[in-house]
Amino acid sequence: MDLLDWYREKLTSRRLKVLIEHLPRDSSFAKSLHGEEAEWHLSDHLLAAMVDHLAVSNWMFATVNRDENAEEIPYPQAIPRPGPEAAGEQAPKAQPESTDASEVLAFLRG
Repeated sequence: MDLLDWYREKLTSRRLKVLIEHLPRDSSFAKSLHGEEAEWHLSDHLLAAMVDHLAVSNWMFATVNRDENAEEIPYPQAIPRPGPEAAGEQAPKAQPESTDASEVLAFLRG
């Protein structure tokens, strides 16, 4: 497909928009917009989370079962992930809703 077709009016703006929106995640355009984050799929995030959880589980097991006089085992490092959290930025956290005690009692009483 030639993008000059849009200038030649052989390609509509709507069709061009659809083509751009459905580019693969590993395309150069997606990488230029999202950086390294474009290369990570859901399965990559799930695998990284699984490895992190397994490392923490192993750390807990080793910590609980170590000799009292043995050196402490360092907490495992998480696998680095792309995105704002990886760059040191904090993602905005949702504020918890406060609930009045009377609302809680009314809920529990049914």
